[in-house]
Amino acid sequence: MNVKRRIQRAFVYLVVSFIGILMLYPVLWLLSSSLKPEALIFSQQGLWPKEFTLENYAKGWYVIQDLSFGTFFKNSLFLSSINVVANLISCSMVAYAFARLQFPLKKLWFICMLTTLMLPVHVTLVPQYAIFHYLDWIDTFLPLTVPKFFATEAFFIFLMVQFIRGIPRDLDESAIMDGCGIVRIYLRIILPLATPVLITTAIFSFIWTWDDFFSQMLYLNTTSNYTVTLGLKLFLDSQGQSAWGPMFAMSILSILPITIIFFIFQKYIVEGIATTGIKG
Repeated sequence: MNVKRRIQRAFVYLVVSFIGILMLYPVLWLLSSSLKPEALIFSQQGLWPKEFTLENYAKGWYVIQDLSFGTFFKNSLFLSSINVVANLISCSMVAYAFARLQFPLKKLWFICMLTTLMLPVHVTLVPQYAIFHYLDWIDTFLPLTVPKFFATEAFFIFLMVQFIRGIPRDLDESAIMDGCGIVRIYLRIILPLATPVLITTAIFSFIWTWDDFFSQMLYLNTTSNYTVTLGLKLFLDSQGQSAWGPMFAMSILSILPITIIFFIFQKYIVEGIATTGIKG
């Protein structure tokens, strides 16, 4: 039986490893292409480059005159950091209210919040753009950051609500007997115990903001305000003179931050989602 189990386990590991290699192949090809001379990117078969060069990274870093790719990294880091803080503050407060407090039409408002999860982004696109244009926020970071402070991410609210519902209410009652109000209960009890789901929210907020292209393309027009995703667009020329090598090189650099963050905090992602049950 032990031999049979080992064979089955080895087979499972082999299949999983094969699937993992297939999923990683595009990334490996991207890395390989970033190290090839541009003339060999599409002509040479195989992942191992016949000629190695770092010229693509040097060219890609200075994508346009007087503006390096580091500016785009700073803009992406700024936006991602602001959105992480905004989502943690606003979504945790709303989730605490739905999970612990009693107020009129609570179930109705919760249903309305869940309904926004099923609402396509394109439905609210034109009204939002009209509002931000009226406020003269176009070509600034404000449309991409300010709404986050008003708990617009319903997915994170739902995730936190389910997690907070799993925290025993006896802790709240004990805190009330010790003289704590709803604010101190939120700060001293709920937030420390909700660390896994808060970390999960922070990671997803960072990754989603970093990878966002559509919203940033819609509201940012000046090149100096571009983020990493918009900066990569500069390598593509509509007339067919695209710089593939530098674009692949900068693409590798652009995925490094979110890859590092994912591998460092992956256990918290699993814990935050696994401990979030559907509880009434």
